[in-house]
Amino acid sequence: MDGSAEQLPETDEPERGEAPETPLPPPPPQETALDRPELFINRELSWLEFNQRVLDEARNPSVPLLERLKFLTIVQSNLDEFFMVRVAGLLEQRREGVTDTPADGMTPADQLSAIGRRVEQMVDEMSETFVGQLVPLFEREGVVIRKPHELGDEEQSRLRTYFQEQVYPILTPLALDPGHPFPHVPNKRLHLIVVLAGEEAGEPAFAVLQIPAVLPRLIPARGEADVATYVLLDDVIAEFAGELFRGFTRRGAWPFRVIRNHDLSIDEEEAEDLLEVIRAEVRRRDRGNAVALEVSSSCPPEAVEVLQNALHVDPQFLFAVDAPLSLPDLGELSKSLRHRADLQDVPFTPAVAPAFHGAEDVFAVIREGDVLLHHPYEAFDPVVDMLESAAVDPDVLAIKQTLYRTSGDSPIVKALIRAAEAGKQVAALVEIKARFDEENNIHWARRLEEAGVHVVYGLVGLKTHCKVCLIVRREQGHLRRYVHLGTGNYNPKTAKLYTDVSLFTCREDFGHDATALFNLLTSCTAPATWRKLVAAPLGLHEATLGMIEREAAYARAGRPARIIAKMNSLQDADVVQALYRASQAGVQIDLIVRGICCLRPGIPGVSENIRVRSIVDRFLEHHRIYYFEAGGRRQVYASSADWMPRNFHRRVEIMFPFDDEGIRKRIIQEILQIALDDNVKASTLSADGSYEHVPTPEDEAEQLRSQSRFLQLATDAQAQADARARAERPFIVRPVRHQPTKASTSEVLTAVVGPTEAPPPNDSKSG
Repeated sequence: MDGSAEQLPETDEPERGEAPETPLPPPPPQETALDRPELFINRELSWLEFNQRVLDEARNPSVPLLERLKFLTIVQSNLDEFFMVRVAGLLEQRREGVTDTPADGMTPADQLSAIGRRVEQMVDEMSETFVGQLVPLFEREGVVIRKPHELGDEEQSRLRTYFQEQVYPILTPLALDPGHPFPHVPNKRLHLIVVLAGEEAGEPAFAVLQIPAVLPRLIPARGEADVATYVLLDDVIAEFAGELFRGFTRRGAWPFRVIRNHDLSIDEEEAEDLLEVIRAEVRRRDRGNAVALEVSSSCPPEAVEVLQNALHVDPQFLFAVDAPLSLPDLGELSKSLRHRADLQDVPFTPAVAPAFHGAEDVFAVIREGDVLLHHPYEAFDPVVDMLESAAVDPDVLAIKQTLYRTSGDSPIVKALIRAAEAGKQVAALVEIKARFDEENNIHWARRLEEAGVHVVYGLVGLKTHCKVCLIVRREQGHLRRYVHLGTGNYNPKTAKLYTDVSLFTCREDFGHDATALFNLLTSCTAPATWRKLVAAPLGLHEATLGMIEREAAYARAGRPARIIAKMNSLQDADVVQALYRASQAGVQIDLIVRGICCLRPGIPGVSENIRVRSIVDRFLEHHRIYYFEAGGRRQVYASSADWMPRNFHRRVEIMFPFDDEGIRKRIIQEILQIALDDNVKASTLSADGSYEHVPTPEDEAEQLRSQSRFLQLATDAQAQADARARAERPFIVRPVRHQPTKASTSEVLTAVVGPTEAPPPNDSKSG
């Protein structure tokens, strides 16, 4: 271990007793005010530090080249979304004169100024990473990007022909003059600002050209032997833009890109048809207010002034960029090197969880006991298999499913459609307000409705973010409910990219609560009590605060007290203050927070018992797991919710316990402990809001990369299951398919086993 977290205790013989009968001591009088702004890190600045950790992976020499490019494109995509939603919201608050401040006390104007300074540093570092680090490395591997004028005469002539035949007919030159106002520039689309000079001396003229998205950004060009040479489409258009403006001289053309407000603004209570309202809002997005402007660093001041005056972008969000704009488009550079295994992560196939190894009946496996899956290390296939089996199983009577995000060609949606067409009762909660997935979810909602699925869109004012599947099956004259609960979406594609846990169970209490949850979603009828699930906004916030306060009480009583929480984000001020109080009571607290963390650890007298770490690696850390020592009872929960106000108050979420002792032991000693021991991809948070990479031992034997260890554990478990299967059935082999032959049966037998008196009878039942 690296010393940042104490070793978790063994759980072979956990104490299972209840809390002591005598009341726990009350909390001592509050001596230190825990709501002071200096005790909180600003949400937006914390998110930017997360994006910096992703950028650090792009700058890390130990990361394979193609993966470094991938991380850099993720940084750009993250920033785009950050401006489209978060910065756009702050600008709106500033315009409306909002005076309310978050727990950190920063006004909207304060936040915008700090964001502008931090993002400018990040943009410069992104440019240096691409131009100064990745480009030379690609050139060393034989992949280069050239400007058109850097090519030979023959290749320049070929590019001119390509421009005239493939590009010129598509382009629409837009002059800027009193009769032609500045055109609308769609969100994130790449454009050129062209500076022109007339035949007579005078002020320059300007024009705008949109770079066609229907054409590839990277154009292959002939270079040296064994060198993959590319030119950028925007450079080609800039080079020959003069041909579009006869009578003018092209002084130059430079790329720019606008980021617009892309959030939805919907009054659900006034919407008669929510689908149509959201569809209209999605169409409106490209016309949202301009939030940020990126221009080439070589763009002349007079052209930048034209853009800024036309788009009304706040000067602090005007970024001059040295690297090519729209870096995600350059991911195509990797294609030339896809054959190079040494330049990318080792490919992997998710392992089959031992419980499902060789299983033909998913429901029989679940009846034998609860099953935990750890994605992406263990395959998501059993989830799909369960739904596909349920769709055709005559004993399955009903299927109920939440869908927050799913894949474009979803096998889960197809299974629900087949089930409905087979006459089963099928209900699907489709969250059509899932940001940036609205159009995809509207499409699936329509498809499901057409097939006869009862589709609902959740509760007014709330997003349905929980991940639940309920299957009702008739067995021996009785009904049994099978439940799947998860921390991740029902998306087989992201299940290979995100780390999540999910649980299969047919325990009656879970079935009861899953039924109650769907009744809540479809009829707004909340149950009187929940047996196992804790739901938001119906008590999850209060339950979370209660469990944290309980640990503090146990610590004051001298009983075992410990908290380990793994999540995407920690923002809720009430939870942060509760953690501070627990730390003051002596509770040892380890937080594994991938992204936003507004808590300041290590403050004397406040949070010296709290440690915060973040892991950024190949897969997106996505699961939410909460461990409470509970005086020795060791309670473990998973949830769809982070500790954020939106999850507690504006979303339908669930938290569920793990009742199986073997699963609890695996989560505590494997998933959580390995994450705490990571000394390769982990960073720790300091009280000042900065992150420092955990020191990596020089000795490889002492290095622990949590995601690699999880991959190895899953692979080893599958290998052991394979070995057990071979030992139990040594004579069962997989059939070998042979190509058909024109030779007769007797000829084949003679060739294989020698002459026989007569061939065996042609019995279609044999084999």
